[in-house]
Amino acid sequence: MRTALIAAPVLAASLPAAAVPALAKDARLDHPRALAKDAHLDDTRWAFETSDVPVDPDFRFGRLANGMRYVIRHNATPAGTGVVRMEVSAGSLDESEREQGYAHFVEHMAFNGSTRIPEGKMIPLLERDGLAFGADTNASTSFEQTVYKLDLPRNDAALLDTALMLMRETASELTISQGAVARERGVILSEMRDRNTFALRNAIDSARFFYPHALYASRFPIGTVATLDAADAQSLRAFYEREYVPAHVTLVVVGDFDPKQVEAGIVRHFGAWQGPTAEPQPDAGPVDRKDRGRTGLWIDPALSERVVIQRNGAWLDEPDSIAQRQENLLRSIGYAVVNRRLQRLSRGAEPPFRGAGFGTGDVFETARSTRLIIDSVDGKWAEGVSATAREYRRALAHGFGDGEIAEQLAQLRTSLINAAGSANTRSNATLAAIALALVDDGIVPSTPASALERFESFAPAITPKAVLAALRREAVALDKPLIRFEGRKAPEGGEPAIRDAWKRAMRGPVPREDGQAAAQFAYTDFGKPGAVVGDAQDPLFGIRWLRFANGVMLNLKQTELEKDRIRVSLSIDGGDMLDTRENPLATDMVGWLEKGGLGKHSRDDLDSIMAGHSLGFGLSSDAASFDAQTATTPRDLELQLQLLAALVTDPGYRQEGEVQYRQQVNNTFAQLRATPSSALGADLGRIVSDNDPRFSLQPVEAYRQLTYAKLRDAISDRLTSGALEIGIVGDFDEAKAIAFVAATFGALPARETAFRPYDEQPPRTFTADRTRRVVRHTGPADQALLRLTWPTRDDADPLDALKLQMLERVVRIELTDSLREALGKAYSPSAGSSLSRYWKGYGTFAIAASLDVADVPAGRDAIAKVLRELRAAPVSDDILQRARAPLVEAYQNALKGNAGWLSLVDRAQSQPDRIERFGKARDRLMTITSAEVQAMAQRYLDPAQGLEVLVLPEPEKVSKK
Repeated sequence: MRTALIAAPVLAASLPAAAVPALAKDARLDHPRALAKDAHLDDTRWAFETSDVPVDPDFRFGRLANGMRYVIRHNATPAGTGVVRMEVSAGSLDESEREQGYAHFVEHMAFNGSTRIPEGKMIPLLERDGLAFGADTNASTSFEQTVYKLDLPRNDAALLDTALMLMRETASELTISQGAVARERGVILSEMRDRNTFALRNAIDSARFFYPHALYASRFPIGTVATLDAADAQSLRAFYEREYVPAHVTLVVVGDFDPKQVEAGIVRHFGAWQGPTAEPQPDAGPVDRKDRGRTGLWIDPALSERVVIQRNGAWLDEPDSIAQRQENLLRSIGYAVVNRRLQRLSRGAEPPFRGAGFGTGDVFETARSTRLIIDSVDGKWAEGVSATAREYRRALAHGFGDGEIAEQLAQLRTSLINAAGSANTRSNATLAAIALALVDDGIVPSTPASALERFESFAPAITPKAVLAALRREAVALDKPLIRFEGRKAPEGGEPAIRDAWKRAMRGPVPREDGQAAAQFAYTDFGKPGAVVGDAQDPLFGIRWLRFANGVMLNLKQTELEKDRIRVSLSIDGGDMLDTRENPLATDMVGWLEKGGLGKHSRDDLDSIMAGHSLGFGLSSDAASFDAQTATTPRDLELQLQLLAALVTDPGYRQEGEVQYRQQVNNTFAQLRATPSSALGADLGRIVSDNDPRFSLQPVEAYRQLTYAKLRDAISDRLTSGALEIGIVGDFDEAKAIAFVAATFGALPARETAFRPYDEQPPRTFTADRTRRVVRHTGPADQALLRLTWPTRDDADPLDALKLQMLERVVRIELTDSLREALGKAYSPSAGSSLSRYWKGYGTFAIAASLDVADVPAGRDAIAKVLRELRAAPVSDDILQRARAPLVEAYQNALKGNAGWLSLVDRAQSQPDRIERFGKARDRLMTITSAEVQAMAQRYLDPAQGLEVLVLPEPEKVSKK
């Protein structure tokens, strides 16, 4: 949906130029506001028909005589694939009081029978063609629209025709039988139950507080139990026939197809469709612009502390134009500078808040809202309000400095240059989203090159004065604002104390912001470049292997799959293998290492130094290695390698990083029991491992006592001496890449030449105690989670690994057919096979289902029946095909993107067997028989050997629904 009501800024690990800066509003580059409702929802005009923004000529737009629109674009990224999207401009806003949840209900009915596809046959039809349910076949309902999605793994004409036929069936030919409605009702009520979390309840209350009279606040798409229980075939059909009309439908097809053939297919399938005149969508409001001075509290034990300060104003009807895009660009820079200041405060050694954000966003097309959001440590809300208000006032009173504007311009310019450079290798999904943005938001799709050209011509006019003026034109003054507090406990002094804190914060003078000059990056010399002592090539996929004299390994694969983009991986021996029973949290802070910056630069300084560059920064801890995966460009590859080498050789371990780590510990533990899934996650490792501390959640105090000093003691040897392997994939010059690695990692002191086997570590075991365990959660009283886990094996045998993967797919299909489709007891039952590469003999197979507490026995019986049948006889050829086809297509398409290549390149020297396994996987999959899948079930899924963990609500601490 378009509303995106000002999310708090995301403090990502990537340096700022790696993506558009996180803003508290929708401020995409060269991005306009939406068209007025009557210009794009209630008729079939295109936004570009009245705009001076030049449209991208590679899109093909059309309108049938019946009013239905379509967008087609040829694209070969990934090659030989395509996507189909059908958007119906009907969502929960179109529902009457008695129809709440009907838009979503109809979406579900699209998978339950139509004129040409009998009930229960659509998903199997697509699975046979290689589309996995959920991953490649999906749909979603929002306030304003319903979108149906098919990702096609092949570009053959027959599959495209099937996709168009299914979309046509969905558009007007659904049968909506009473029997199907009754069965699907249970699935939807299960989805409602699963989504009933503290976060959703908080979001609903927030909408109702800030927009108490607005229609949308009472039209969340899931509906109500009463309206869903009352729904029948007749009432759902009435909604369907009223809203699913040609003028409400837009079809988008992007992929490796001939656009003329696609267009002919659309005309053939949709040309004869006739329907009634489209009804205009109800306004999402009203929103009272004079609403002010109210204060509200929302308390939930799982919520971290947040204060939102807001005023609402009139929606600004600003159709897409070049001038409007320039205005939006000025505004976005202003918000970005304020948020950059707030981010800097949050990174201090004694920060006033965990995070804060300032921005303005549309409330559909009925209002706009300006917000300050303050995320504080428990009990510190007043300090956060004071510091955030000061920065808000400072910005509006004194504006911005030249250096601040320059930093934002550098980031924006880099993002536009990157977009222009990779324009011809954008993915099908990206281009489909651009097409839907035209439909939803009236955004004219222009070429990235033209956007860059417009930016450069306008850049001289982007001055501090112009930015401040634009910000003031849009932002609603926070005069007597609405203030809402959310958190685990009510603030001392209640609502009056919050209001008084805001009043105090808005009094008195505020000084100007002191300008901060960016330093120069201090890590450009790592010593004498290393010499290459080994150079070979993988014969199967052409991956180049190099080894430097100091032991560093480098793997290269040039591709043209993403123009002007490079992916880099770094792996260093160590990882979670450094965790011991005596010190099980040794590596827990590795993911926060980047928060401590570098020895010569703080993390915040790095953001300013690296403005205008596309870089990634940070390490994670995997089972046996410390890893980084980043995306950069040819012009920034050298700097990217320097930055990673600096992190490995001179991590900053600064106090502010420790502070941020400890801030998240309390929030994490406060939410551990809030949902069944989080409660299971908290206890499962302990249960399965017989309380082995390496795989068990530790007491909260153990995490609070972690420090960078302890982390340094645990990992410094590995960072200094551990085997190190680098992978580079994408659009790069091999000679330059080798030289850059030679001058950074190749110049370091000698390292170990192989990753350690860690044979001295005690083995990872699966508990012998298979008695049923019960875990408790504090969520709603009807929520239960049933999980069954079996021990299996490690991944040493590639054929067994694939057989277990096939068994996983078969079990998932059978559970979906039984628990979801036949019984309506579970929304999304799951199965998973996980085989360890590092723990010899260790692996698991798991089945999980979210259920109503009352349905646990029936769910357990349904799972047991599936297992009995799988063990008793081979599955049908059809089930086997439905399981195998999506896997085969996934393997065939895996190397059509750089992410797939990097999964082979990253450890090509230390784990060369993965290359051979991948190369043979498709052929091995084709040989797996039903009998072999049955044998896997007989071998591993013995009901007597399964460990059941049942998550139930705490009897004495059940939250209200």
